[in-house]
Amino acid sequence: MNIYQIKITLKHIRPPVWRRIQVPADTRLGRLHRILQTTMGWYDMHLHAFRVGHETYGVPDPDPLFDTEMKNERNVRLDRIAAEGDKLIYEYDFGDGWEHELLVEQVLPAGKSKYYPICLAGKRTCPPEDCGGPPGYERLLEVLNDPKHEEYEEMREWIGGDYDPEAFDLDEINSLLKRVR
Repeated sequence: MNIYQIKITLKHIRPPVWRRIQVPADTRLGRLHRILQTTMGWYDMHLHAFRVGHETYGVPDPDPLFDTEMKNERNVRLDRIAAEGDKLIYEYDFGDGWEHELLVEQVLPAGKSKYYPICLAGKRTCPPEDCGGPPGYERLLEVLNDPKHEEYEEMREWIGGDYDPEAFDLDEINSLLKRVR
């Protein structure tokens, strides 16, 4: 079995939020979606899609009024649409527009004693859900970095207290990944 090593970078955020993961090459995109949600720290509250070239994969809408060219992600294996060096786009929350670039860095043989999926490294915590995409996140950080800002207390309450954009807990992510089906 081969393993894909993928670097995930959340686009339009500086400094970047990123993760490096390894997944079985035959992982279906529906499962990859769940892996990405867990790895990045999202809560799967919104629609998503994978874009590979001119193809879009996700959960097709059963309503014929919304007929799109979206292909069912449950039927597509990662190794059928991407190879080493390829880039894919994973978009989460179409309203906020969180775009993740997935770069297939390497294709490796599976390690005998490793559990997959696994997160190898990363930086920074994921932005909070429903904060308004990259511009809203930038504004949130601006307000939270200024205790004298008129919206400081309101934003702290909305976020649930302290928020550390630099936080990253590799052990916690890998513990959660063991539960992904």
